[in-house]
Amino acid sequence: MSGANAWIAAGTGVVLCGPAAFLLAPWVLRRIPEPELDEDQPKKIPYAELATRRASLWCGVLASLAGGLLGWSLGTSPALAAWLLLAVSGSVLGYIDGRTRYLPSAIIWPSYFVVGLALIVGAAASGEWGSLRRAAIAGVIGFGVFFVLWYVFPRGVGFGDVRLSGLLSMALGWLGWGELVSGLYGGFLLGAVLGIVLTAARVFKRKDLFPFGPFMLAGALAGVLVGAPLERLYLG
Repeated sequence: MSGANAWIAAGTGVVLCGPAAFLLAPWVLRRIPEPELDEDQPKKIPYAELATRRASLWCGVLASLAGGLLGWSLGTSPALAAWLLLAVSGSVLGYIDGRTRYLPSAIIWPSYFVVGLALIVGAAASGEWGSLRRAAIAGVIGFGVFFVLWYVFPRGVGFGDVRLSGLLSMALGWLGWGELVSGLYGGFLLGAVLGIVLTAARVFKRKDLFPFGPFMLAGALAGVLVGAPLERLYLG
């Protein structure tokens, strides 16, 4: 891909994703239902109270940054539209999880539909049906791995993380197995390293629920950017 095409794709990602997330975040926060909490679960900030200009700015900036990096990396890939949609929903999900420790299924399940539909359209337009098949298999693998982690260690992995893992794995799987492995492992690495740092800095207490979603999203973005080079390096 030429440098001009990379700049055009990056600019498109910034222009589309930033304003979309800026406008979508408060609208969604005012409308998604609150989770049903057990008596022993800690109280959370109501979603509607987060529907502020701060949320719009955070989500807009994060989506712009992610959209620009994705456009630069993917260029004219048939998967670009799916990843730009994921950048918008991911910025909102990451902000919500960071503030509330919850990943709302009311956002994740529709994201499966729109991202999956974008991948199907991309396959139909490009003829890359093998990539679509790999995406479906990767989604099942990612969901299954996180389901096992949630079942074995529910205090460390929430079921919202399980739902998100399938979505991210599906999008990563379209790009390749190297992107999938790098994206999932990158989330664990970022969560472990920064989790230790934030706990040591007393930003989080050891007994607090840890918002893993933002690290999963950042790891997926890293998988897109460096997954293929790392795979080539590993395989020689």
